[in-house]
Formats: sequence, structure tokens, C-alpha cells
Amino acid sequence: MYTRCATLIAGASVTVLVVAGCGNDDESTDDSATVETPPTSLETATTSLLTPRGGFTLPVEGGTDNAFTYDEAAVPVGSSVNVDSEEQDGRTTVTFSATGLAPNRDFGVQVHTRACGREPSDSGPHYQNDVDPMATPESPSSDPAYANPQNEIWLDVTTDGNGNAQSSTAVNWEFRDDEANSVVLHAQRTKTGPGVAGMAGDRLACIDEDL
Repeated sequence: MYTRCATLIAGASVTVLVVAGCGNDDESTDDSATVETPPTSLETATTSLLTPRGGFTLPVEGGTDNAFTYDEAAVPVGSSVNVDSEEQDGRTTVTFSATGLAPNRDFGVQVHTRACGREPSDSGPHYQNDVDPMATPESPSSDPAYANPQNEIWLDVTTDGNGNAQSSTAVNWEFRDDEANSVVLHAQRTKTGPGVAGMAGDRLACIDEDL
């Protein structure tokens, strides 16, 4: 089991990355991301990833930060999320928590395949355990047989009056190496109907996360 910690602090004209070491039994790796909700307890977690509170910054050319907001009203600079992923015996539990988001509103939250970038679309499509063979980069999967919370990671939340929220999900599979690289906050809760399954509106923010 290992723990990774990082904090991003954004200013009006300068962005500073401050790496905070987090102690654990085995090893420590620098990274950032966010989201949190206590997962169901597991007797033996073979893999555990915790990325505590990384503050969102604005994407800038040449920037090295990896927690971007594309909509400051919904995801203010400095708001943050934590993501925790645990794998055991072919089962994965992912938990999410957020602080400082816009209050009293819904967000779709999903794991995506590519890392964050200056453009919201840079994070690519949703990660799927069984990949929809009909999906393309121009036409992402919207078939409920593939775009569903058992085949993807959905962590939709509704914030409280202070902009805080938590969620958790568990699936009967483990992530493939190097194929799940970010967590994206969307403008709406995720839809489930034919032709719209998996859709959750605009991408409001993105956090790099090697799951």
C-alpha cells in the first residue's frame, strides 16, 4: 500500500507546486488529484492510491500543474478534490471528496483515459472496463451496455451549502495499467438513457490521476 500527496496553490500571476510528504509503511510518491469518501473496508488491499487536496489552477501555456479548472464559477481556483482507489481480488473501490466547489449544485464525476490539458477535451473519453467497439474519438460511447456505472467509474455528487461533497463506488474489475489517467468534473449528473448514456455536460475541471 502506498500514499501519494501533493498540494497546488494558485495565485493571480504565479502558480507554486508544494509537495507535502505523506508517511506510509512502504513508499511515498509525488502526485496530485483529489476526491474522497470512506470506501467499504477491505480485509487486504493489494493496491491503494490516495491523492489529497490539490488546489485547482487555471490552465496556462507551459504550465506544469495537473489540477485544472475550466469554469471558475463552478470550480473556483483553490477548490480541491481527493481521490482514493483501492484494489483487491479483482474488485476496485474509488472514493471522492471535494471542498470549495460551487454550493448546492450537481456535478458529474468520472474517470477518463488521458491526462488533463489546456483544453477540456484533452482528457479523452471515459475509461471503460469493456470498451465499446462502436465508439470513436468523435463519437464517444453512449450505449447503456457500455456506458454504465458497472463498466465505468461514476462518482456524481451534489455539493452542500459550503461546496463540499463526497461519493464512492465499487466495481468488479481492476484498472488496466496506464489507461486511466484523470478524473473529470462535469456540469451535470451522468445520464443513463440510450443515446445519451454516460453524458454529463461540459467538462468543468480535470485532475491528473494515474489509477
